[in-house]
Amino acid sequence: MTDNISAEQLRLLIERVERLEEEKKGISDDIKDVYAEAKSTGFDVKTMKTIVRLRKMEKHHRDEAEMLLETYKQALGLV
Repeated sequence: MTDNISAEQLRLLIERVERLEEEKKGISDDIKDVYAEAKSTGFDVKTMKTIVRLRKMEKHHRDEAEMLLETYKQALGLV
């Protein structure tokens, strides 16, 4: 009986993961469509992706990353 319950539970978990993977692919496709739309209207997709990544960061981490970038740019004469 334990084997049947474990096998059934495993099957259900696998099926849930499969459904979530399908949803994730759909969302990923939707995100690609939004970036394509942005590009077609003249926005720079690489910059948009950077902004999205920065907005996910906590402010103090973002400030630290920006400070380091500025320091490196100055060290390499890019400023």
